[in-house]
Order: sequence, then C-alpha cells, then structure tokens
Amino acid sequence: MKKIITIAGSNSQKSINKSLITYTSGLLEDVEIISIDLNDYVLPIYGVDFETENGIPTAVKRLDELFNTADGFMVSLAEHNGSYAAVFKNTIDWLSRVNMKIWKEKPMLLMATSPGGRGGASVLQAASAYFPFMGASITDTFALPSFYDNFNNGEINDVDLKEDIHSKVHKFQTTIKS
Repeated sequence: MKKIITIAGSNSQKSINKSLITYTSGLLEDVEIISIDLNDYVLPIYGVDFETENGIPTAVKRLDELFNTADGFMVSLAEHNGSYAAVFKNTIDWLSRVNMKIWKEKPMLLMATSPGGRGGASVLQAASAYFPFMGASITDTFALPSFYDNFNNGEINDVDLKEDIHSKVHKFQTTIKS
C-alpha cells in the first residue's frame, strides 16, 4: 500500500489548511495516510551557529526518516504575509540540512487556502517555484479561496472548486500508482 504524507504548513490547532488537507486526503483510495502535525516537531529557530554547537535536532532526523518512507506528499500551506508560516519555513530549513532534496523526488499535490479571495495564491506561487529545487515533483496545485464561504461541514461546497480538487486528487493518485 502506498504511503502518503500530509502536512498542513501551520501550527494552529484550528488551521483551515489542516481542514483542507484532511478533506483532500480523504478523497484518496487504497493508501496509508501519515499526517504530520508540525506541533509534534518543535524545533529551535534554524541558525548556523546553533547547528554548529548542537548539531541537527533528533526531531528533524526522525522527520527526514519518515519522509524517506513516503510515496508522495500532500501539502497545504498557510499564508502569513504572502509567504510560508514561520513554523513551516523553519521546519524545511532544518530538513534541508539533512538532505536538500527534502521531498525525495516524490509526487506532491500542493495546496493552500485562506479566508481571502486569493486562497493563499502568493505562498502557493512561491512554493511552486521553490519546491522542485528541494525535490518535489508537483503534480498540481490548488488554491481554495474564501475558505469560510467555500468549505462547510468538512467539505468544499462550491461545485466548480469541488470538481477541480477531485480532478487534481485523481491525477495525484494516478501518478503515485505508476
């Protein structure tokens, strides 16, 4: 059975990106979902001096080992001031110290959502440009705008957006099976 790692790029307990990733990963069939909660990997802020004095934290090594087991990734990014949430950026900074290709050249469905009308488009654009250099094979991207208008009762309620994400999940699933 294929293993899919899901990550919401937020440390909020009420993260709308966690809601989106839970919904989206539930559309997959015949896979094992490994859900990463960044709150389970509390890390010091990356700095070369810290790394020189203390080495790479054990939590980072554990996370890298877990990433090695994945057949694919589903990532939904929170957008803070047009960029990654600090907790997510810090995590990938640390992971890159173990292996710059943190995404292991595996397929990735990359998503974002926000309360605003652009649905995290800025962070999605930044990640789409950067993640391939870090070993992501992005199968598709999806932005869910106006989260509180378009997501209710644990699912996307806009017909066009729902059709779009179903199509992208199907493409992702087909890619991980090949």
